[in-house]
Amino acid sequence: MDVLRITLQVLLVVTSGFLTLLILLHKGKGGGLSDMFGGGITAGAGSSGVAERNLNRITVSFAVVWAIVIVLLGLIQRLG
Repeated sequence: MDVLRITLQVLLVVTSGFLTLLILLHKGKGGGLSDMFGGGITAGAGSSGVAERNLNRITVSFAVVWAIVIVLLGLIQRLG
């Protein structure tokens, strides 16, 4: 059980890091913090539609894995 817990904790750290990076890669929609720090200037030079959709898919996939790992860690904690 300890090996599974350690594996899930490592997976949680890895997915958390990648999820943070993927979210930061997204194009700002405007009117928020992204405009405050210069995101509005580069809005015209953003990624294409296909690249943005692929980034969305990858981000959602990492988010689903992250959520599943959280639930599994909670179940292991409750059963252990």
